[in-house]
Amino acid sequence: MVFDCHSDLFTDVTVKMLKGEKDIIENHYLDELKNAGLIGGIYVIWIDPPYDKCPQKRVKQVVDCLTKEINSNSDIIHQVKEFSDFEKALKQNKLSVMVGMEGLSYIGEDVDMLHYFHDVVGARHASLTWNEQNALATGVGGDPSRGLTEAGKNAIRKLEELKMLVDVSHANEKSFWDIMNIATGPVIASHSNVKALSNHRRNLTDNQIKAIAESGGIIGINGYRDFVDYKNWQKANVKDLVNHIDYIADLVGVEHICCGFDFSGFIDQDCLSAFLEDTSNPNVLGLKEFKDTPNLIKELQNRGYTQEEIENIGYKNAFRVIKKVIGDSQI
Repeated sequence: MVFDCHSDLFTDVTVKMLKGEKDIIENHYLDELKNAGLIGGIYVIWIDPPYDKCPQKRVKQVVDCLTKEINSNSDIIHQVKEFSDFEKALKQNKLSVMVGMEGLSYIGEDVDMLHYFHDVVGARHASLTWNEQNALATGVGGDPSRGLTEAGKNAIRKLEELKMLVDVSHANEKSFWDIMNIATGPVIASHSNVKALSNHRRNLTDNQIKAIAESGGIIGINGYRDFVDYKNWQKANVKDLVNHIDYIADLVGVEHICCGFDFSGFIDQDCLSAFLEDTSNPNVLGLKEFKDTPNLIKELQNRGYTQEEIENIGYKNAFRVIKKVIGDSQI
């Protein structure tokens, strides 16, 4: 079983639903997800380019579409709002969907809006930025000397108050360390790799990896080719991806590794062209689509990882951290 800590699937749900389709996950992805052993994931609200120019309008569209998709497909989807929801979903053979937020540009400085996304939308995860610089924090595309604003610091405190996962993927280094200095619980990097192996601005230094581990958090290994091998991205493959797992395991232990595949092959080409020169499937060879997930498991087996270690990487590490952060009213 594999839990994907970062999926942009709601972006495709939004695009297709606005074109008149419905039941997108069931009609396009459910069989592939199940056959690959994917039991669910963190499905994010992401303001996809070019709609990032008006994030408030786009977030309403995404929320409307994901809400319809979840509510009208309760026979196959179970939304995760507390840890026991994972157990319910597994027993009922449903997809576990935790709503997340990849960047909060649409709330401006209004940190209290997080109550709406927690209480009404049911979100249990958030990062402050995508690549952009916004009213809360600075992404990797922003001013490297700028970190969190006062509103951003309050946002981290509010996320912890609401028992939501705090995610540092996409934050620049200054914002990263500002977050780590404020957060009191586990912090995750849902879809980031090792900078020592691929010197990309989105990847993590050894000190960052150690800080996440010291918080009790996890790092979701990302299948995006540039993050796996920045210099030789055209040849990057699943074996190269597992090198990042080996590196983190040696540095801080297997217990701090999870999956954050960032599959992007299904994303609308107009969207990809807004931030990529090459809009072909941007994931590594051997792990380009949901159905390729077993290739990662096979490579872990080939490297000598035990079944317990593979299960921990696949879903148990993520479950442990999620349980600690979001809690369970039944406990």
